[in-house]
Amino acid sequence: MSAKTQAITSVMLALLLSGCASSQPNSGEALEAARSRFQAVREDSNVLRSAPKDVIRAGESLARADRLSSYWGSADDVRHYAYLSQRYSDIAEQHSDLNLNQERAVKLELEVQRLQLALREAKLLSVQEHGSWLEEQMLSLATSESERGLVMTLGDVLFDAGQADLQASANRTVLKLVHFLQLNPRRVVRIEGYTDNRGDKQVNLELSRARAQTVADMLVDLGIDAKRIEVQGHGENFPVKENASSKGRAQNRRVEIVFSDEQGRLGAAR
Repeated sequence: MSAKTQAITSVMLALLLSGCASSQPNSGEALEAARSRFQAVREDSNVLRSAPKDVIRAGESLARADRLSSYWGSADDVRHYAYLSQRYSDIAEQHSDLNLNQERAVKLELEVQRLQLALREAKLLSVQEHGSWLEEQMLSLATSESERGLVMTLGDVLFDAGQADLQASANRTVLKLVHFLQLNPRRVVRIEGYTDNRGDKQVNLELSRARAQTVADMLVDLGIDAKRIEVQGHGENFPVKENASSKGRAQNRRVEIVFSDEQGRLGAAR
């Protein structure tokens, strides 16, 4: 190979290597990104509790990248361990998210189990005595006796604003309702949802049915046959008070439970 050819080849090789180097991320930037990512997971108590080993691995990789950057390491080595640190930080955060979701599911399951246990304990009472007491309790909770039958009202305070989820304060009332239906197996119920007249009419209709369905689902979860439950949503229709005042609107936001007679006959639906 001539001297001229060798010179041209050397220049081309140098240009090629220069292009490759410029296409790779700067090792300093990679290291700084890894530091920032590690700092975020290290300061998150949920991540530290859920994935301590991954946080430790992220820290070890970051420390190695730091050492290589300060002493004998190449830029490629620094980038490599900075990358590893970031990935371990990501994995730690993902483990934390998964763990939190599992914890929420466990809490919901425990709540249902707690209610079911309360039902079993209540059955230890004399059926006759308990049935008489429960009948009185249900009558005290009922707001009216009309051509529709015995009606019990669950107020808006038992739901989060604009949401269909029942608050824990509704548990006692739901348990009484379940007891009553267990001791009166021929009775059925119609669960009706209502809202005030603020907001979109269609949204109110959907919210009213969703709230009624939430109560129905809780009854089914606690052992009541779904065939004994009818669900309806009426939205802002059939207000019990004027919507002109906040007090009146609060009374209109409700779920009504209509009971059948002892033979299972429900009054006419609205």
